[in-house]
Amino acid sequence: MEKKTTGIIATVATVLLCGIPGLCLCLFGGLAAAGILPYTTEFGGQTSSGTVPPTWGYAGICLALILIAIPVIVGIVTLRKKPEAESMSDEPVPPAI
Repeated sequence: MEKKTTGIIATVATVLLCGIPGLCLCLFGGLAAAGILPYTTEFGGQTSSGTVPPTWGYAGICLALILIAIPVIVGIVTLRKKPEAESMSDEPVPPAI
């Protein structure tokens, strides 16, 4: 398999496994940081409700940015053009002194 094909497969895989969940987490983190992400729980007949703390939202946004950065870094590293090795020229090599 060619190196470019492997790079494309790695980039697509990281987008699916890291990028898309990162975008979803960024959305929910933004809602939680804004204080508009409600929750309701019921345990043992008692009901409780409230909003998710904004600090959880900030942590979610930070984690989302890391997850979004992973496919970008993988794409840059695997798909960049590497400089070609210098080929040997036909010029004679000067004698060593």
